[in-house]
Amino acid sequence: QVQLVESGGGLVQAGGSLRLSCAASGLTFSNRAMGWFRRAPGKEREFVAAVSWSGFTTYYTDSVKGRFTISRDNTKNTVYLQMSSLKPEDTAVYYCAASLRKVAGTMAEFNSWGQGTQVTVSS
Repeated sequence: QVQLVESGGGLVQAGGSLRLSCAASGLTFSNRAMGWFRRAPGKEREFVAAVSWSGFTTYYTDSVKGRFTISRDNTKNTVYLQMSSLKPEDTAVYYCAASLRKVAGTMAEFNSWGQGTQVTVSS
């Protein structure tokens, strides 16, 4: 079965940086688009970023463009989310997800989820 394990979350001051990692197993990682989503307190889960199977195509929600970078290493079955210039409104539980498709950019296209990692940005 598919397992996605996130790591790298924590507490950081506004303006700081964090890098999230997601280790995947139980799937042919190099054939799958991967994504990051988040759920802020009192809000619904939202799309943050996605990367195609090859790593060549990426998608971002507008609020993180220019600050977050998604990447993947198919030799390590791992996807990353580099987060910079963090803001208090980035505070959320961040989830890694896998799609059945090679290219995916919406929540509906992802069907396997990790347990999440907490990111807290203090002002």
